Amino acid sequence: MRRLACPCGESPPLAAETGRFLDWVNGPPVEPPLVRAGLAHLWFVTLHPFDDGNGRIARAIGDLMLARADGSSQRFYSLSAQIRRERNAYYDILERTQKDSMDVTPWLAWFFDTLLRAVQQAHATLGEVLAKAQFWRHWGMQALHARQVKVLNRLLDGFEGKLTSSKWAAIAKCSADTALRDINDLVARGALRKAVGGGRSTSYVLNDAPPDAHGRAGH
Repeated sequence: MRRLACPCGESPPLAAETGRFLDWVNGPPVEPPLVRAGLAHLWFVTLHPFDDGNGRIARAIGDLMLARADGSSQRFYSLSAQIRRERNAYYDILERTQKDSMDVTPWLAWFFDTLLRAVQQAHATLGEVLAKAQFWRHWGMQALHARQVKVLNRLLDGFEGKLTSSKWAAIAKCSADTALRDINDLVARGALRKAVGGGRSTSYVLNDAPPDAHGRAGH
């Protein structure tokens, strides 16, 4: 596993503290793996040995500790990406930890919660990818117009709001009549269904299941 090396050009006290940090990071683990990852991140970002990029490097070091804990260089979740999504909370917990008594307990609690959310996000993303693959495993064999493929992909990628014929026309850049024909064709095939309680305008959603062997749409 790659070892971390000390940056050059620091003041003697910073160089000494950075050396202690690197000895700890590169040494045999004593703490539980997740605790070690959280401490490594906090320790480095508190050291702040560079003029710029300390946060990015701290996140990379935390990821390195997690990879070592997993015994693999590949992971299907990204703690760094989750921290970027929660950057305001990240800076807040860092400031409180560094300004108070350096009690690391609140930091570690936040770090573990954020790691959990990163894993949950990865599971959700994987679920969406698998659902899209399953959808096209069936409908990819059908003769669909490019307009239909485009809008169906928008739905599969998490289209926000209600899909009406007017929105279909806007996305597919076609007339309202063409949009309605496209939609009715997919409803007849079982790829789409009318949404329940659509209100004044009829809206459509992806069907929960593809048609069965006899052509009946799933529910």
